Amino acid sequence: MTEQAAKTMPSRTQTLIDKIEALPADRVAEVEDFVEFLSAKTQRLAALERLLEIAPALEAGGAPPISEADVLAEVAALRGTRRAGD
Repeated sequence: MTEQAAKTMPSRTQTLIDKIEALPADRVAEVEDFVEFLSAKTQRLAALERLLEIAPALEAGGAPPISEADVLAEVAALRGTRRAGD
């Protein structure tokens, strides 16, 4: 990291980076996995919030209600499609 970048970075962020850089490689990989997990969780929650925001408009527009089983089936189908693409 450049000295200029370190100067403009909040101290908490720099402290966290310093701690990560001091870890052995296998622990850095664990940190990376955890950060990816948190990022995915945040994205899922944001998607859910967007869906909940439009739910009243969908209902007012006459869209049929969707059951939990329907949602689970859609998620399973999407996951299957993604796995097939890997």
